[in-house]
This record gives sequence, structure tokens and C-alpha cells, in this order.
Amino acid sequence: MNNTYTDLVKQTFEFPQEGFEVKDNYLEFNGLDIKALIDKYGTPFKLTFLPKIGMQINKAKKMFQDAIKKNRYDGEYFYCYCTKSSHFSFIMEETLKHGVHIETSFAYDIDIVNKLYERKKISKDTYIICNGFKTKAYTRAISRLINSGFKNVLPILDNKEELEDYKRNVRIKDKDKVKLGIRVAAEEEPSFDFYTSRLGIPPRDILEYYVDKIKGNEKFELKMLHFFMNKGIKDDIYYWSQFNRVMNLYCQLKKICPELDSINIGGGFPIKHSLGFDYDYNYIVNEIVANIKSMCKKNKVPVPNIYTEFGSFTVGESGAVIYSVVGEKMQNDRESWYMIDSSFITTLPDTWGIGEKFLMLPINKWDQEYQEVHLGGLTCDGYDFYTSEEHINAVFLPKQQASGEPLYIGFFHTGAYQDQLSGYGGIKHCLIPSPKHVIVGYDKNGQLRDWLYAKEQTSQSMLKILGY
Repeated sequence: MNNTYTDLVKQTFEFPQEGFEVKDNYLEFNGLDIKALIDKYGTPFKLTFLPKIGMQINKAKKMFQDAIKKNRYDGEYFYCYCTKSSHFSFIMEETLKHGVHIETSFAYDIDIVNKLYERKKISKDTYIICNGFKTKAYTRAISRLINSGFKNVLPILDNKEELEDYKRNVRIKDKDKVKLGIRVAAEEEPSFDFYTSRLGIPPRDILEYYVDKIKGNEKFELKMLHFFMNKGIKDDIYYWSQFNRVMNLYCQLKKICPELDSINIGGGFPIKHSLGFDYDYNYIVNEIVANIKSMCKKNKVPVPNIYTEFGSFTVGESGAVIYSVVGEKMQNDRESWYMIDSSFITTLPDTWGIGEKFLMLPINKWDQEYQEVHLGGLTCDGYDFYTSEEHINAVFLPKQQASGEPLYIGFFHTGAYQDQLSGYGGIKHCLIPSPKHVIVGYDKNGQLRDWLYAKEQTSQSMLKILGY
């Protein structure tokens, strides 16, 4: 009977897969020797593999370019990065190497935009899509950005009152009008806790609002209609019905608003959280482009430029967290616990907050027998555990040995949102420290190298925050 961990994986999935292969019983991630990084830095550590970001961006760009060519589509495609997925400078600068634009969510994002401009990472022609419910500080920051000469700032109106702030604060220096967008309040699935998104303006109000507040305005013009669903882009009847409703609204609006020329479908592409992941990106992109063209042709209006705001898709698959199993506990006759040297709550908060599953694999011991286990974190919180994977309601890992190196495990494709949600640095539950952060990328000579971005958080830094 074949019962090693290697046998389990190969019997369950097609393996090896893109980004994952095993050499000499050690897992490699995008060709990286993870064991060598463990030997160099110790665990736990967060890992960012920068080249994956460019691979994802270029993958999406090519898919849209191919679909545009296939469908003889007259509009252009613009890739925007959703900053809230990860604000780190090394992430922002890596994305901008690949000709992308920026989507913001809060006033402090505008400070990042200014810093990137100072570092010559963006120009005043870069598109800055300003989303979210706007505080006064946010609208003032957006207005200052426009007043400083940024030509392609697009405030996406989230409510009917927001425009008044720009009327007061924006100073036009030339004949070009300020570009605006309107976010459509999407109808969510019946399984959601609410029927209509809290963000955006209800579809039934948009035409009247445009006529009353924007049409003929000397300072502003409507350029973009924005649409996003919390569930993301999925190939099901509900998504396509909502998509077509928004496109029908776009066509109605285009007939009375000639300057409208762009549709923004937001983010929402899923990423691989299991070796069993199956999502036909090319098919979905082609359907998006074909549906937009079909709706516009039916309504006899020109097709729009297409904007996306990919966050998780951009940076998610570049990240990983590596742990050691530091103890095994048999709590009853059938439940074995592997205790890791950190906390899921503090390093992967989505596993705790929304029950997210990440792609989890051992780094070593692939030639050992496997067993079903529960994974436990170091905090005293009853919910600091990981007991099931996306494809199965269980976790299987190699058995521990009495001697030899410990079992190392990795959670992969964790690059989006986790640091933002857990609060990088700062105070953690049970004072479990933020782990060290290792970055891998290409240097100026085109050589792949790794470096330590941040050391493990110290007790002194926590005590200072706490007032000791």
C-alpha cells in the first residue's frame, strides 16, 4: 500500500503543478529552495516572491488583449492595482514596473500616491481610481492631487453628496474637465446578510442624478461607470444577470452622456487556494469582452474602455508563511494536534475571521507516512486552529519522527490582505510577535536574491506601545 505524503498528493491531484514541485523530498515554491531559506532565517517567516506579481499582471493583460483581438473589440484595457491588498512599498513599486494604474480606498492612499510620484515610480498621467465612501479628509486629498496637476484622477462617486466636496475644493487650471466615475450599488446574492451593497448609488437613481448634477457642468464630466460584486467574478447566472443589468445601464447613460467611455468591473478574480483549483480565466475574460460588445451593439452605442482593479489576483500568489511544528499533542483517542511556532490569528487572520482556506503543504518529509491532524496556534484563543482544507474537510500531513529535523509547513498564496487585517507590527493577541519577513526578487543585475525586510517583532517594541 502506498501511504507516503507524496503518494497522497499524486493520487489526489495532478502534481507537480505551476509554482510547486518536490525535489529530494523538499518542496520548492516557484523554483525557490524553501528549506535553504528556513536554514538561513529560521521560522516562522513571511515570504514575498516578487516575480510572481509581474507574472500575474502580464497574464491578465494578455488574456484581455487576446479577447479584444478575438472579438474585434474597439476599446482599450487598463489594469489597476487595488492598493488595499498590500500597501508595502516593495509591492507597489513591483506592480508599477509592469505598467499598471492605481485604485485607492482611503485618504492615506493619496499620501502613498504622492510618495510614489516623488520617487518617480508614477507620472501625473497615471490613472488614480479613487474608490470607497469618502470622508472629508479623503475628498480634500483627492482634490489636492487634482489641483497639483494629476491629469487622470477619477473620483468614483459613492453617494450623491460627494460631488459637492469637489465643487468646493477643486481648482481647474486649464480647459480639461475633471473626470468622474459613478459606482453602481450592486445587488448581492440572496445568501448575503444584505440585498444591496452599502457602496455606490442605487441604479434607479443614476440617470436622474447625472442629468441633475453632472450634465453640462463646466468643471466635471462623467467618464466611468463602476461595478463590483462582493462574490467576485464567477461564471454563474447571478453574476452574469447583474453584469448585464449594469451594462444595460451603461448603454442608457451613454446615449445621454457622450463623454462616458469606460466601464470598471472592479476586482474579483479568484486565486489558487488548493491544488484542486479549477477556474478558466481565458473563458471568463472572453465572456466579459463578448458580453460588453454584444450589449453595446444591441443598444447601438460605442463599446467602452475596460478597467479592472485586481488586488488578490495581483499579489496573493506571491506570498507564503512558513512555520515549524514545535509539538504534537494527542488530546483523545483520535485527534492529533500539531502545534506551530506562531499563531493563525495573528499571521493569517482570514482563516479566523472568515474561515478562509489557503494552499497548505509540508516543506519536508514527503517520503513519510501521513496522518490526519489538526493544526494549533500559540495563542490561548479557542479559534486559533486550522482543521480543514478547501478541497476536503480535513488536514493531512506527514507523521512526526522522534528524532531528526522538525516538520516544516507552508501556507501559500497568502500575499493579499493578511498584513493589513492583522495590523503589521503593533500589538498581537497574547503578544505573539509578527514574524520576520523575507523578500525574494531580482537585483539590478537580473540575479534572484533574498533579503530580510523586517526582523521578528521584539517584546521591547510591544512594551513601548503599551506604555511600559
